[in-house]
Amino acid sequence: MAAPARSGARTPAKIAIPQLAWSEVRGAPIVLVSGTETVLAERAIRDLREQLKAADPSLEVSDLDAGDYAPGELVTLASPSLFGEPRLIRVSGVEKASDAFIADALDYLSMPDYDTVVVLRHAGGVRGKKLLDEIRAGRGGGVEVVCAELKRDSDKYDFARDEFRRAGKRITNGALRAVVSAFADDLAELASACSQLISDTGAQVDEKVVDRYYGGRVEVNAFAVADAAIAGRYGDALVTLRHALASGADPVPMVAAFASKVRTMAKLKGSRGGDGQLASQFGLSPWQVKRAREELQGWDERGLVVALQALATADAEVKGGSRDAVFALERLVRIVSAKGRS
Repeated sequence: MAAPARSGARTPAKIAIPQLAWSEVRGAPIVLVSGTETVLAERAIRDLREQLKAADPSLEVSDLDAGDYAPGELVTLASPSLFGEPRLIRVSGVEKASDAFIADALDYLSMPDYDTVVVLRHAGGVRGKKLLDEIRAGRGGGVEVVCAELKRDSDKYDFARDEFRRAGKRITNGALRAVVSAFADDLAELASACSQLISDTGAQVDEKVVDRYYGGRVEVNAFAVADAAIAGRYGDALVTLRHALASGADPVPMVAAFASKVRTMAKLKGSRGGDGQLASQFGLSPWQVKRAREELQGWDERGLVVALQALATADAEVKGGSRDAVFALERLVRIVSAKGRS
């Protein structure tokens, strides 16, 4: 028998409304856009506006700041207009909402105007929890668009791939990996890079295009070195390494690029199943699985162990364990290019 709940323990609020990904946003009387990922939230709200505008060009759009709110503003904006135009009310800063806004919003949930879409942007925190709980319980007939931070590489690849797909542009797997690797630490920069490539290039984006635009990014050069070494092209890898270092590349992310690829290969060595199945199992994209399987050609388990040991050594040396980080990198390139064989 389950143990009784402790006195005073909080019971999580029941979620009775649809929870959607940012790319699945759709209209409803209340659209709660929650989560810390600002880029995804902005995309969701923009896409919703475009959907509603396409459905009715007479759409009226209004903006409110929940933290700087005067009592009665929400009801005034949501009131039926003379000609019955549909309305979109975008409310920012609900995580900093004033008491007046929370009170008015709770009242509005009881009798929402079904010709009006009210978007509530809540970036996290406990402020406004009662309002969020009421919405999630189904009051007001809303939906929630969850915009959580993208932490896994596979999620960032999916985001970037969707950017190109939505724009009708094709991008090769290598080019996609290069641009994501170059901007993996900042989703806003990644989105901006995708936007630039989409607007400035032809129907298909390949590795040469990405290198022309962003070849100065350390991570792009790092993965170019790793790709050549893993494929056994020692000369190409060494030349690319020296060019990257001469361009100011930091040895630490160079080793990190090798580690990312070799560890993925090691995970998949001996694994059986389809690309999609293994992608789900290991938190990767299917194309990453496919590429790693291709790169495993010619590698055996002993070679992977030797490469992983060399990676550990190089990582320690480029982080201060050796006076000659360049020599450590060149040794790593040699070992990996030989697929771990002496």
